[in-house]
Amino acid sequence: MKILLSAILFSFLTSGCTKQGPMINEPAINQATNPSSGTGNFTYLALGDSYTIGEAIKQAESFPYQLQSLLKNQNINVANPKIIAVTGWTTDELQVAIKKENLTDTYSFVTLLIGVNNQYRGYPISTYKKEFAELLQTAINYAGGNKSRVFVVSIPDWGATPFGKNSGKSPQTIASEIDSFNAANQEITLAAGVSYTNITPASRNAATDLSLVASDGLHPSGKMYTEWATALSTKIGTVLK
Repeated sequence: MKILLSAILFSFLTSGCTKQGPMINEPAINQATNPSSGTGNFTYLALGDSYTIGEAIKQAESFPYQLQSLLKNQNINVANPKIIAVTGWTTDELQVAIKKENLTDTYSFVTLLIGVNNQYRGYPISTYKKEFAELLQTAINYAGGNKSRVFVVSIPDWGATPFGKNSGKSPQTIASEIDSFNAANQEITLAAGVSYTNITPASRNAATDLSLVASDGLHPSGKMYTEWATALSTKIGTVLK
C-alpha cells in the first residue's frame, strides 16, 4: 500500500514532465496601459506549476482565486485569473507553454511561482537561474513593463509533507536544496526591483500541522494557500488602489 501511495503521489508531482527543447524567444506583447488607480476591473495572470493551479484541492481554494476574493474584499474588482500552470512543470516547460498560449494582452498584475520541479528532478541551479530570470522578464512584459505589478512567490518546502518524509530523501536535504533554489530566485527578483514574498518558512509548519496539507499528502491545502493569498493581497492591494 505504501509503495502504491508513493507512486500515485509521484505522478502528481511529475505528471506531464517531459524534457523540452531549446530556449524560446520572448512572446510578442501588446504594451497596453493597465489600470493604475481606482476599483475598476483588473486583470491577473498567474504563472507557475501545481502550486498555482492548486493540485488536489478545489479551484476556489487555490491561492490565485483566494487572492482574487481577498482583493474583492478591498473593493478591488479582479477578473478571474488567467492561469498558465500545470502540475510537474519546470522553468523550461513553463516557457514553452507561455509561447504556445501566444497571449497578446497585458495584465494589471502577474504572479510567478516556479522551480520546485527543477529541484525535484535534480536540475542544475545554473540552468534554473537563467530560465527563471527569463521568466521574470516575461512576467514584467505581461505587466506592461511595470515591475511594481509583478509578484514572485518563493518555493514551498515539500520535504515537510508526509510525501516528502517518505520520499527516500531526507527532509533536511530537501530543505537545503529548496533554500538554494529560493536564494537564487530571490536574488534575481530583488535585483530586478520586483516584489518577493517568502512563504517557505511557514510552509514548513506542515511537518506538525497536517491541516496545511491537501488530501494527496503532498500539496498545500486551502488553509495554507490562504496564508499565501493574504500575504500577497496586502502588497497587491497597495499597488492597485
